[in-house]
Amino acid sequence: MSQHHSDHATHTVGYGIYVLVWLGLVAFTGLTVAVAFVDLRWLTIPVALSIAVAKTMLVVLYFMHVKYESGLFKGMILVCLVTFVIFIGLTFFDIAFR
Repeated sequence: MSQHHSDHATHTVGYGIYVLVWLGLVAFTGLTVAVAFVDLRWLTIPVALSIAVAKTMLVVLYFMHVKYESGLFKGMILVCLVTFVIFIGLTFFDIAFR
């Protein structure tokens, strides 16, 4: 019988990292709530989206384990993200000039 060997390296993440990421998510959520009570005028949406992007990156990198994937996989995620941003941007562009 032949044995099947995988070239994919395994990784383990300690609970401490997950706790730190969770605390970061809680802090960003608190920051989102705090910013909601401040009148930032035209900066309101960019600040809210920046906080949301930071929270999303924490979830994707650590909880979805993308941090430990190959460069090809990360590149494909980036291509999908850029395509999504283009479509959303074109939608906003259409709405802005109605």
